[in-house]
Amino acid sequence: MKIPEKILVIQTAFLGDVILATAILQKIKFHHPNSSVDFLIRKGNEGVFENNPILNKLYIWDKSHKIKDFFRIIKLIRIEKYDAVVNCQRFFTSGLFTIFSASNYTVGFSKNPLSWFFTKRFPHRFDGTHEVERNQQLIADFTDFNPLNPKVYPKEQLKVSEKYITISPGSVWATKQFPKEKWVAFIASLPKEIAIYLLGSKADIEISDWIKAQSNRKNISIKVGQLSLIESAAWMKNAEMNYVNDSAPLHLASAVDAPTCAIFCSTSPSFGYGPLASNAKIVETSKKLSCKPCGIHGKTKCPQNHFNCGHTIEIEKLLIDF
Repeated sequence: MKIPEKILVIQTAFLGDVILATAILQKIKFHHPNSSVDFLIRKGNEGVFENNPILNKLYIWDKSHKIKDFFRIIKLIRIEKYDAVVNCQRFFTSGLFTIFSASNYTVGFSKNPLSWFFTKRFPHRFDGTHEVERNQQLIADFTDFNPLNPKVYPKEQLKVSEKYITISPGSVWATKQFPKEKWVAFIASLPKEIAIYLLGSKADIEISDWIKAQSNRKNISIKVGQLSLIESAAWMKNAEMNYVNDSAPLHLASAVDAPTCAIFCSTSPSFGYGPLASNAKIVETSKKLSCKPCGIHGKTKCPQNHFNCGHTIEIEKLLIDF
């Protein structure tokens, strides 16, 4: 196909999905530095692109005014006359954005209910393939089949003299969260000289406060709700290790190639959302549980009311040599 000069990428899902989709931006710019790449995301995820030097334009869809803002954005998109629209999202509304873009070349996943109207469509399978590889299919026609990693751009390196780790204890889904009691036990097993910083959004304040209170440790600090996404990435990059659930902080660590210990409770890395950092490990229970995984996205509570996929993870698996 002809190399597109103006490209729109659509990813209106959750924060972690948007972070992973930055790999597409990196890949297009690597192959075609003169191409102009814009992104369409949902409101609340714009922090992913702070300081990004290669993004051209960002469309922010406010889902609290879903229909009205949809038409506002469609009008803006059609004015641009994009050579290609790449849809990483698998749901109906993103399909509408794609179709009404008026682009001559549209591509997305066959799971999108409107994919029949795309120029090309590709399968999205949970077969062990990583999400960045699945996304790579969509742009292979004008790049190649070798995916790059996602990337975000912290403004500056932190100057912290002490050795420290970060813990991001929260998740949108309860069954993705390593049990808070296990965090306390893990912290108790760490060398006393290692400082600990708790990271996350304002939604994680309650669990972070509880962990700190129960840990009875002086050198544990709460940064939850105090840092921007990019500032959190800077803290992760300089850490000895970053402890994360199967959630957005995992992908943020990947996007700055930060040391990562990813804990998978109810879900599985085989779904394609594991860590991509050069120094990364995956921790799961050693027990053979017939109920694990119980879903792709996690659940609000354990369907079996025991949460053994979290409670039976051995603390020793999380330890590293400092």
